[in-house]
Amino acid sequence: MSKVRIAVIGTGAFGQRHLSYLQREPLCEVVAIADPMPAAAALATAQGYRYFSDYRAMLDAVKPEGAIIASPNALHAPMGLACAERGIHILVEKPIAETLAAAHSLAAAAEDAGVALLVGHHRRYNPVIEKAREIVRGGGIGRLTTVVALWLIRKPDNYFDVAWRREPGGGPVLINLIHDIDDLRFICGEIASVQAITSSALREFAVEDTAAIALRFVDGALGTVTLSDTVPAPWSWEMTSGEAAQYPQRPENCYLFSGTEASLTVPKLELWRYDGEKSWTQPLVKQTLKVPNEDPLTRQLRHFCRVIRREEAPRITGADAARTLAATLAVHDAARSGNAVALAASVETH
Repeated sequence: MSKVRIAVIGTGAFGQRHLSYLQREPLCEVVAIADPMPAAAALATAQGYRYFSDYRAMLDAVKPEGAIIASPNALHAPMGLACAERGIHILVEKPIAETLAAAHSLAAAAEDAGVALLVGHHRRYNPVIEKAREIVRGGGIGRLTTVVALWLIRKPDNYFDVAWRREPGGGPVLINLIHDIDDLRFICGEIASVQAITSSALREFAVEDTAAIALRFVDGALGTVTLSDTVPAPWSWEMTSGEAAQYPQRPENCYLFSGTEASLTVPKLELWRYDGEKSWTQPLVKQTLKVPNEDPLTRQLRHFCRVIRREEAPRITGADAARTLAATLAVHDAARSGNAVALAASVETH
């Protein structure tokens, strides 16, 4: 079977990461890259890629089967629309778009064109997250009651030398928390409402550095999320999961799921339950679950190829990713208003 022909739009840090995976994946091949920056032309020359400064010209000339969009957030929707108009399947980095209106427009265009629209919430392909979903959704902890999520980390001062990271939209809520919101939706089900307090008191930038968030899930469970990028702490997915080599892994957890029959930690996958009488005076028994160690970005790329070949159904759709964006944007809306923000009812996530 011939390799799936894939083009990459945007060759910054995320685009280059995708290119490195594409180079190693036997299911597909890179047919071209598009990016107006001079560094992209140099990259194409050095690595032998066919190069275009304009993504539309590339799509028309090369006619790839799929495109990976790794551009700035505001360009996700227009670039995705250009792909959909040409019948090209899409894998766009998160967030799906800069605004909900743009996200819905892109999702509708892809559906109307009959092309797949996948969004780069790559943790859905991590075996740890898959197992947590299986346990929680499958009743392995009884009825889900509470969720605790932590994203506590210290970004270096020079991270903020890039101006947009000091401005609204460049903070840890939209850049980082969106991954955790997607994890919680994928594992627990839909979020019904969001309450939040945010602060920028530590760095005094226009963007938040800390947030305290309360979630109510459609099935009645309650959740809390504590977030800050100003603290030396090991309690975040990046620091606990071992998923990315640049973060020194610590043997801690960042998510706690509690139900009427048991509780589950993530990423360590420790299942705590009573062996007999269910009482706080009785000892708890711990079972540590095992999953294979598989790279989620590799699995995401292979899934994209198989979706293009119509061998698999998309694990995440544009409409699904838009709901993650809505729940994430609701954090800022709730913090500004001081009120709970209700989210519209929706269908089950994939």
